Amino acid sequence: MTDALLPRQAAEPAGDSYFRKGCNPLAETGRSKLQNQRAVLNQQILRAVRMRAGAENLLRATTNNKVREQVLLELSFVNSDLQILKEELDGLNISVEVYQNAEETFSIPLVPLGLKETKDVDFTLPLKDFILEHYSQDSSEYEDEIADLMDLRQACRTPSRDEAGIEMLISYFLQLGYVENRFFPPTRHIGVLFTWYDSFTGVPVCQQNLLLEKASVLFNIGALYTQIGTRCNRQTQAGLENAVDAFQKAAGVLSYLKETFTHTPSYDMSPAMLNVLVKMMLAQARECVFEQIGLSGIRNEFFTLVKMTQEVAKVGEVYMLVNTAMNQEPVKENIPYSWSKLAQIKSDHYKALAHYFTATILCDHELQPGDDEDQQEKAMSQLYDYVPEGLMVLAVLKDKIQRKQLGKAHLRKAIVYHEEALRVCGLCKKLRNIEVLQEVLTAAHKRSLLKYAQQETEDDFLSLIQAPDILSKTEHKIETIAPQFSKVKVKDFFHKLGPLTVFSAKQRWTAPRTICLHHEAGELGFSLKGGSPVQVYCLDPVCSAASAGLKEGDYIVSVDGTDCKWLGVSEVLEKLKSVGMQPMEIEVISCQDTAASLHSKSATYSMGMQKTYSLICLAMDEDKIDQTKKAPLKLPFLSWGTKNRQKAASTLCLPSAVAGSSQVKKKLSPFTLFNTESSLY
Repeated sequence: MTDALLPRQAAEPAGDSYFRKGCNPLAETGRSKLQNQRAVLNQQILRAVRMRAGAENLLRATTNNKVREQVLLELSFVNSDLQILKEELDGLNISVEVYQNAEETFSIPLVPLGLKETKDVDFTLPLKDFILEHYSQDSSEYEDEIADLMDLRQACRTPSRDEAGIEMLISYFLQLGYVENRFFPPTRHIGVLFTWYDSFTGVPVCQQNLLLEKASVLFNIGALYTQIGTRCNRQTQAGLENAVDAFQKAAGVLSYLKETFTHTPSYDMSPAMLNVLVKMMLAQARECVFEQIGLSGIRNEFFTLVKMTQEVAKVGEVYMLVNTAMNQEPVKENIPYSWSKLAQIKSDHYKALAHYFTATILCDHELQPGDDEDQQEKAMSQLYDYVPEGLMVLAVLKDKIQRKQLGKAHLRKAIVYHEEALRVCGLCKKLRNIEVLQEVLTAAHKRSLLKYAQQETEDDFLSLIQAPDILSKTEHKIETIAPQFSKVKVKDFFHKLGPLTVFSAKQRWTAPRTICLHHEAGELGFSLKGGSPVQVYCLDPVCSAASAGLKEGDYIVSVDGTDCKWLGVSEVLEKLKSVGMQPMEIEVISCQDTAASLHSKSATYSMGMQKTYSLICLAMDEDKIDQTKKAPLKLPFLSWGTKNRQKAASTLCLPSAVAGSSQVKKKLSPFTLFNTESSLY
């Protein structure tokens, strides 16, 4: 179609319509297989949901008892199928091994987000018709630009798992901002239907609103960052640093999505779900920070162990908060069960490590004559919120028996946490099949048991000390990194339409009028002002230009066939004077006055599922038109049929020139627009 999908090495220097291509969707990689399975499951879920909706409608409509019994039986089968499909989708969401680094590793797997799937969108006819009807330009001149937009969208469905993939998704997101301003007026839809599938439930959401497209692309940017983070090599310092950075950026994108698009009709992009996902990404970044600290090995030294104890306790704490958030309504119903259990396992595992490190401090490090008692007492005091009754920190440090008893109490608590982590892992079928997770949990449990066996004596039954909880503390700040959209430079595909501040979907214009200019004693009879495009002002009402139809406030868009929508005053004046005394033709447009007021009636219906219909009534007041001219009939905005999809020609005709009028614009709330004609099937 165009050369926009050529690889960077083979392509010419990047042009206005250039972007990197996506991955080959037919490539037999583990990640592509997962995405293909997700797409198939989405289609199966869609069919099952439609069958259930039809059966429920029949159940409400019929009064025949025999028919009702058959419908109820059918509903039970459909609901069972839906439950099985949802479990299969959960299985894809916990297929973490595919996304991990290929190097051999002995670390608990990290959880990535799967990309949202979408259907193909054909922009051709709607955009060509809008260019013809709204901008009064030959839409065939914009076929390449429309093709570039569609190619870019298609490539974004299979982005590469690296910075190039992130850059491509961001470039499409920014391009959608231009498209929204160019082609999506706030008062109507242009006939483009966007369909995106929920990442967790597989249920499709269909809207004619571009905000659904923008929100879904943002979600995929965050999801791609999580996949980059899980792919990093966690056996190297650089790999862990990149993983921390990727998860912080993922949290930043998801947080931006939550704050910017607050009325999304999809469960995976609801504020409650996004809040949980942000916490999960920050927890995984915290986990990578801990691994980074201990990458070179943990020295068996008093103050080093105190520091590691507090750091690992922080990891256990944040995962406990993630697990709590995952088990709250309404997130609990849609979050994968295995994710919740993995968060619980990690919380128990890292709490157990905190108690193991504390036990190592107490059992392996006796207070020596040359040691700084005050420093050790202060460090140990920071580990506890309280100490068991009858014990003092300094006394414990000095007394060998008390140190040993308290150390063994911590080991017992560590073993309890390890056993709980193994128990929960064994109860979850998906997690039970992740070998490396089982290996890590089992090795940590055996290490604690071995340490406890080394300290065991015959008088253990006399020890009644309960190990206190460990206070978390960290020297490493983990926070979201806001998306840096400004770093990705994109150029408006539809730059030829003119400056966006003037030529947008919110403005209405007359069709271009041709004015023949004659120099009168070297004067034009008017002045120019403004930026691009230039505007006529101080028009002499008796000059030849005024007689030819030029009006005060007209915008000059062409001089002798040369487009000058992007030219300034000096450049246009130079073109006007370059022809000397010869007559010339210019094309001008006028702002078309239509007072639009949003109004009064607004009906909203919602029940059960997230389904909202909004009715917007517009009252149009038109000024009187010059009696010498006949007001042309307004052309209706056509609704597009699938029958004519193959035709390249527009279905609209160029509108006639209309005399100027005044427009009073009233902004629509973006939230109202986003909910218009939304439907969740």
